[in-house]
Amino acid sequence: SSSIVSFARDLGTSLSHLQVLWMAHCGLVDLDGISSCSSLKELYVAYNNISDLSQLPWLEHLEVLDLEGNSIEDINQLQYLGLCGKLRCLTLQGNLICLRPAAGAAQAPGYNYRAAIQELIPHLECLDSAGVSHG
Repeated sequence: SSSIVSFARDLGTSLSHLQVLWMAHCGLVDLDGISSCSSLKELYVAYNNISDLSQLPWLEHLEVLDLEGNSIEDINQLQYLGLCGKLRCLTLQGNLICLRPAAGAAQAPGYNYRAAIQELIPHLECLDSAGVSHG
């Protein structure tokens, strides 16, 4: 399984034309090397252990991103997604940030993760299969 976890580093050079990548349930702990998949438009990495999104701004064509059921526990990680100018559809349910903005934070009663994400990714059109209202 270790070969899968480092898939991007090993295969990256031959994946530069890939537009859609499914890597759900693969035990991924990071997205190191994903930048070599520079043509990606859709990335499906649900049910892994990803918490660091800093590699994603390299994917300048990315439109659809599925991060359901990962380990994202700091809302500030989503600033990286704000740099993905074409990102319009995002799935984040099942991550800790849906409940609270940071790992050590108590569940804040006024915390609205949809609103927080809209602020960080203003061009988003769809979040967790629901439309984003720009009101």
